[in-house]
Amino acid sequence: MNIDFHHGVTYIAARLAGFSESDAEIVAHSAQYVDDAINTGEIRFDNGMMYARIASAHRMLDYHNARALDSHRVWLPFHFLPGNGGLDAECSTPAGSELDFAKRAMCRADSPLARDMLRGTILRRDRPHALHRLGIALHVYADTWAHQGFVGFMSVINQARDLASEMPLPRRRLSKLALDLWARARDAAIGLFVGEIFPVGHGAVLGYPDQPFLRWNYTNGLGERIERDNPRDFGAAARQMFVAMVRFRAGDPDCAVAIPEEHFHRVDRWLAEIKDADADVRHARWLELIRSGEFGFKEEVGYVGKGARSWKHEALETAREIDLVGETFHFRPQFLNSDWKLFHDALQVHRLFVLNELLPAYGLCAA
Repeated sequence: MNIDFHHGVTYIAARLAGFSESDAEIVAHSAQYVDDAINTGEIRFDNGMMYARIASAHRMLDYHNARALDSHRVWLPFHFLPGNGGLDAECSTPAGSELDFAKRAMCRADSPLARDMLRGTILRRDRPHALHRLGIALHVYADTWAHQGFVGFMSVINQARDLASEMPLPRRRLSKLALDLWARARDAAIGLFVGEIFPVGHGAVLGYPDQPFLRWNYTNGLGERIERDNPRDFGAAARQMFVAMVRFRAGDPDCAVAIPEEHFHRVDRWLAEIKDADADVRHARWLELIRSGEFGFKEEVGYVGKGARSWKHEALETAREIDLVGETFHFRPQFLNSDWKLFHDALQVHRLFVLNELLPAYGLCAA
């Protein structure tokens, strides 16, 4: 999923779930920032103190990055949460072979493991970084719909053939129609090449899983023909995120939740109707809908991931996207409670929980 869903739709679901504007902004910003936190390493301060951060993504979501440790520490906990074959923890035994592990590491929409990830997040809602962690967990949870069927490390499962979409082709001049058909053939060819050489995540099917309006299909590395309906899946993800957020606010991971379908039918409509290929353009449309009161509230919402007015800029007074080698920052007491630090605190807690507690409970182990 892209910024239009991770930020825009997450904000809408948060407000519908009863979060205040400011809390909804923290949750939605954190959900998107998972894709933008590409730097790792220590922050050094002029008073001798230090802060260590981790990355939750690679530059431009580079699925060519196939190093095993990167896969286990970035793609698995933050983007391709293992689905464990849909089995509950009590039904799980340790993976018996490399292929068995890969099949159980395959992402599955709303898996028991994903729900337990949310449960762990809700039960720790008293922590200073709780809202930031919720946003991170919601990013991962939403991606279980978009990334279902793929594995967050190099695997034959991620290979894809005969990639095709079912986007309607309106009547156009023959030259334009030919260009459209050529583009689809090009996508299929590129996807095949990437899938064969760099079978990490959904690189072999390019950005198809992240386009909210797209219906598409392909043959995976196990020879199975897979049909995908993104509008349906994204709508389901938005509803279940709403449920999780209501439960977070209640502090009860099991409470019953009524979904306000009149609002989510509108979400469904725009997921299907906003069809620009550029995620930033789609994001702008969602922000316009929020400003117009489409979902029952009129608010000015924005997102600055890097540079001036970003969380990092507010925390460290730097507008640089990449720190200078050996750079030292001036320490200010407000750093300790800054959104940037709390987000990175939450990243580390989330990764530790997923890798050290959650996966082992299901008989799985990752670095």
